[in-house]
Amino acid sequence: MDLVGHLPRLRRYARALTGDRHRADDLVQDTVERALRKALLFRPGTRLDTWLLAIMHNLFINQLQVAQRQAETALDELSIEPKSATDPQQAVAVLDIETALAQLPVEQRAVLLLVALEEHSYEDTAAILGIPVGTVMSRLARARERLRSALAGEASGEPSLRRVK
Repeated sequence: MDLVGHLPRLRRYARALTGDRHRADDLVQDTVERALRKALLFRPGTRLDTWLLAIMHNLFINQLQVAQRQAETALDELSIEPKSATDPQQAVAVLDIETALAQLPVEQRAVLLLVALEEHSYEDTAAILGIPVGTVMSRLARARERLRSALAGEASGEPSLRRVK
């Protein structure tokens, strides 16, 4: 089992998911530790990255639940630095996207990051998160709409409800 080759991808996803460099490193470490302890549960012939991301997602959700029980803030503001800070407009755009991502519900953010950032298929994303493919598609559509609304400066990414007679 070659975990080392998957560390950059795990770290990138953890960083985008948690929004904090230190929490991301802890999450990656916890993921690798659990994967090594549970290595016998890995089914040969399946994708290792999908299995690792599923472990990471479950650990992250568990951590959020613990934090909520302790009445702590579940998520800090995202603080991913742009690669090139030389262009002020690019830096502002990156910060706008990070802020908009931080405002998404965890379920929507996880789906959006897996599909858009990690380039997983809907089927792989469903397997990682343990949800049906249709749920992946609806969460992704909602996440994209909320992100669009937030970036357009609209007050809320919530779609307005219409009364049907």
